Order: sequence, then structure tokens, then C-alpha cells
Amino acid sequence: MPSTKEQNAVDKLRAGAPKFIELLGGRLLTVDFETQSCTFEFNVSTDFCHSVDIVQGGFTTAMLDAAMSHVVYACDDSVKGLSSLEIKTSYLDVTRAGVLRAEGYIVKAGYKTAFLEGRLYNAEGVLCATASSVAKISRK
Repeated sequence: MPSTKEQNAVDKLRAGAPKFIELLGGRLLTVDFETQSCTFEFNVSTDFCHSVDIVQGGFTTAMLDAAMSHVVYACDDSVKGLSSLEIKTSYLDVTRAGVLRAEGYIVKAGYKTAFLEGRLYNAEGVLCATASSVAKISRK
């Protein structure tokens, strides 16, 4: 059960979510301050696919990036902006349209830089893709 503070963070981030998350059928589910993680669910339509139902890699990276960046905003109220300096995505299995779960984690965050990781799973729990990111933090 999420704490009130975690639920407030989820509600705040949902209210300010970028449009692309909605387009990809996305919704922030949880924030966990203890593990510095968050979880999204996406229900991706075939509009974002090639070869009938295979999600285009850029959209896979976008889902992972959303999970990784949102956890930084959730865990640190002084963050006003986050810019990716580097993202590496590894495609481990075919990612097909449908329900997907993206998890984002803070590996280490300093005043100006955050090191992040993400994982994308299909509805059967198969790990389809991972990502690592270095992001520049802008503060209020």
C-alpha cells in the first residue's frame, strides 16, 4: 500500500504528464521512495508498430525514458527540469503492441546529474528491453 506522500506524488505527476504518455496508453501506477522507483503501465496500439504488431524501438525507448525521468521528479521536489545526456536501450526480446510495464530506477543522483535505469516487461512478465540513462538536472 503506497504512503500518502507516494500517492500524492503519483497524483501530481499524472496531472502534469506529457501528452505522449497518453498517446501510448500510459499511466503512472506507483512511486516507491524507499527503492527510488516508479512503475508505468502502457497499452500500446498497433499505431506505434511496424511489421504488424512490433513496437518501433523509439517508442520503446520513450516508455523507458518516461519511467526513468518520472522517478527523479517524484523523489526530489527541487527538480524543475531533466535533460537526457545519454540513453542506451538494449532490446532483449520482441516488444509487441498491448499491455506493457515500464519500471524506472534512480541508480545515483547528485545535484546536477542523475544515473538511471529502466526495464520494460510484456504482459507475461518477459523482460523485453532495458535502458540506462545519464540526465542533467535543472533545479528550482
